[in-house]
Amino acid sequence: MPQDSYLVGLIGSGIGPSLSPGLHEREADRQGLRFVYRLIDIERLGVGPEAVGDLVRAARDLGFDGLNITHPCKQLVIEHLDALAPGAEALGAVNTVVFEDGRAVGHNTDVTGFATSFARGLPDAPIDRVVQLGAGGAGAAVAHALLTLGAGHVTVVDALPDRAAELAAALNAHFGAGRATAAPAGARADLPAGTDGIVHATPTGMAAHPGLPIPAELLHPGLWVAEVVYRPLDTELVRTARALGCATLDGGGMAAFQAADAFRLFTGREPDTARMLADIAELTDGGAGVTASSPARSRM
Repeated sequence: MPQDSYLVGLIGSGIGPSLSPGLHEREADRQGLRFVYRLIDIERLGVGPEAVGDLVRAARDLGFDGLNITHPCKQLVIEHLDALAPGAEALGAVNTVVFEDGRAVGHNTDVTGFATSFARGLPDAPIDRVVQLGAGGAGAAVAHALLTLGAGHVTVVDALPDRAAELAAALNAHFGAGRATAAPAGARADLPAGTDGIVHATPTGMAAHPGLPIPAELLHPGLWVAEVVYRPLDTELVRTARALGCATLDGGGMAAFQAADAFRLFTGREPDTARMLADIAELTDGGAGVTASSPARSRM
């Protein structure tokens, strides 16, 4: 008989506010599945990120079907897995682990989640030259997604120059020389000539980190702006860019689609992504929904 119950968890630090339990359990309820999603917070357990290997082994021994992995364990978990999907191997980060016949296999749905959200929300956006703010874990996934979608060149800007340089070098090694360059943090005070759009992948805009990641005067109707932050959905960057006539994409789509891709890996069942997008709106304080918008109209 097909499996109809699942035990899944999330390993990370400070994950109490995570939307993952709600997203997965709501979708499972709609499909008539019993789905228990547990938070495994290393901060509350009083252990460091290096304990991720022990936690993965314990989850496998206890009969978990899979795990999501988040900061600060996405890279550290790799050495404790039996195999990696190609996307996770290329990125060097794992956010989803599936237990298959006693083996722990790592995947990354952050890349596919952003790629799906961008292609759906900004389908006509030019991507010849993109500026990306942030080179951390989310930034690495987004940059891989952009180049997979066919971006001509990505300029990576980060407050830590070495981190930006390392990401640019990794992107060039994987996608070909000249596809990415690193720029110092001061570069966010200006944009390279011919920039088509901006992707924001830093914590700025979250409730604990209010504000704009770049000066508002750099935004104009010729740019599109894509956000990774999803709490709130309507960040100051999204609101400002929209008011100035930019096409915009909030961060809810990436959150919903990465969860949908993980749900598919855990269960082998096709998720209702339209409903999961609606779930994001209900579970966050954004309220209005997960949208992309242009000066003329909104697109779902």
